[in-house]
Formats: sequence, C-alpha cells, structure tokens
Amino acid sequence: MHKNSTYLKIIYWIATLLLSGIMLFSAQMYFRKTEMVEGFFRSFHYPDYLVIPLAILKITGVAVILINKIKWLKEWAYAGIFLDLVLASVAHHKAAHPIGLSVYALVIFVVSYVTGKKVRP
Repeated sequence: MHKNSTYLKIIYWIATLLLSGIMLFSAQMYFRKTEMVEGFFRSFHYPDYLVIPLAILKITGVAVILINKIKWLKEWAYAGIFLDLVLASVAHHKAAHPIGLSVYALVIFVVSYVTGKKVRP
C-alpha cells in the first residue's frame, strides 16, 4: 500500500467520523429537544413537522455511508446530507446567526466525499 493512500484513508475516516458525529449530534437534539428545534424551524420558515423525519433520515444517512454496501444508496445518503447542510447554512445566514456548525460540516462533507471516492469506491 502506498504511503499516500494510507494518508487518504486516515483523512477520509477522520472526516467521515466527524461528519457522522455532527449529524448524529443534530439528530439526537431533534429527538431530545423537539419543541426547541421546531421553534427554530418555524423561525426559519421551515415546516416543523419535518423535525422527527429529518432526524431519522440523518441517522439512516450516516448508517448507509458507514456500512458502504449499496453504492447508489450511499450516493443518495451523501446527497441528502449535503442538502441538509446547505439548507441549514442558508437558514442560519438568513437569520443573521454567526457561522454555525453546518458551514464547518460542509467543508468536512467535501473532504469525506472526495476522499471516499478514492479510498472506498
């Protein structure tokens, strides 16, 4: 195994585990503090009935990416996480919040996705 591919695998796993942690942290907040999160959703003009289904999808997306068995499903999981992070970043920006975790997660997302294409095809 080449030294560069070892580094890429390490970078991939660090980024993927960080991204997974962020998504799982977010999902648990949606379950544990549902009313608070629904309030945020309403303030962003998002429907609050999406909170619990979105939490379930976040957990499912993380599982699909980590298991890595069905390639097309993994691509959809990455797409869903990307969409979630973009919408969260835009909502926070529109609400004049400081740069949030979703913006940092987008950078981590790109690292995970790009390196994943090379080390876990």
